[in-house]
Amino acid sequence: MTKALVIIDVQEGILPEKGSERPAVRQRFDEVRGRIFGLAGEARRQGLPVIFVQHNGEPGHRLEVGTPGWEICKDLGRTNDDVVVNKTACDSFYETDLQDVLASHGVRHLVVGGLMTQYCVDTTCRRAVSLGYDVTLVADAHTTADMPKLNVEQIVDHHNALLDGFDAGTAMIRVKPASEAFVSA
Repeated sequence: MTKALVIIDVQEGILPEKGSERPAVRQRFDEVRGRIFGLAGEARRQGLPVIFVQHNGEPGHRLEVGTPGWEICKDLGRTNDDVVVNKTACDSFYETDLQDVLASHGVRHLVVGGLMTQYCVDTTCRRAVSLGYDVTLVADAHTTADMPKLNVEQIVDHHNALLDGFDAGTAMIRVKPASEAFVSA
């Protein structure tokens, strides 16, 4: 079964402005980008597709198309061979060509990381399983910002626990650390 690495919304403006959140949020974002860089390198070494999903925000949105905040983070090591899928909703499949891209590569298993955990990462993982894809959610390669009642650590831990084992038919989400992301079940 062919795998692909799907990196969701790791864009310059995805998190609140620097200084407006706890330092732990920015530190985690830095660490997650480093892990994603490593995952992308491993995917390429294995000859697997690397797909960047980029949110296209409306005018005035922090991810407004064409603004510096919209740009995919440069430290992820994106290459010309990587695919970019643009989206406008939390679901990376909604009104995008993601399924066509996956089909063209014969992909049936997604390795997923990115932002924001409780929105685009969660929604995309669940939708993928509902469409029949197996998913490996990389436990330490997704993150978010603090929310009023939950901090980033609580949100990530909650989603890792909640999504591990989520299934539809024979497709399932497995949560694994980056060191095991490309290891078969």
